[in-house]
Amino acid sequence: MIRAIVTDIEGTTSAIAFVHEVLFPYARRELPAFVRAHAHEPAVRQQLDRAALDIGGVVADDCIVEILQGWIAEDRKHPALKALQGMLWQDGYARGDFHGHVYADAAQALQRWHDEGIALHVYSSGSVQAQKLLFRHSDAGNLDVLFAGNFDTGVGGKREADSYRRIAAALALPASEILFLSDVVEELDAAGSAGMRTILLDRPQDYPTPRTGEACHGHPRATSFAQIDPQHLD
Repeated sequence: MIRAIVTDIEGTTSAIAFVHEVLFPYARRELPAFVRAHAHEPAVRQQLDRAALDIGGVVADDCIVEILQGWIAEDRKHPALKALQGMLWQDGYARGDFHGHVYADAAQALQRWHDEGIALHVYSSGSVQAQKLLFRHSDAGNLDVLFAGNFDTGVGGKREADSYRRIAAALALPASEILFLSDVVEELDAAGSAGMRTILLDRPQDYPTPRTGEACHGHPRATSFAQIDPQHLD
């Protein structure tokens, strides 16, 4: 029996394009003005100094901003960048500059599974703050209330089996009672190695060339959350 579902975001609940065509460009564009306005605030200053340490020490804020913008283009998962992006996105969501994209089938299934008593969690490379903002301000309304918890790479890399063992331990459940959903086969391989049940999301909107047969590495495949019945996986 599946008692908990852990889901990825990008390419799973939400379009890959939303992250790369909305969130990242917004952060890159707004970062200079944000730093000029807020660099004196302790929370912002802490992250700028954290980035400066990796750059090589004392660096002017304008230089830090340029490097951070380059990291955004590279999709680098630096903790200081993720924290600053979260602050920027919080402002953007609050102003209504954009809403978090969630596929309609995902929003409906998440609500149904929550109502059935299945504990829902998120595991994404984006920070917990960014995860919660996306679901709280989604185009389907506040979906953050459906989730019992969130995990980011603080628990470990998404392609490492030990990360999923830590998640199972945190949920106090046997791994076999947890279903992990992702669009990345290597993440599913790691979760499967830890004993979790797995399903590959292969949405045509994100993957125009279907991944079938050996490309699935033995993981069940779905093109929509509507095809997933957590209690009848076999």
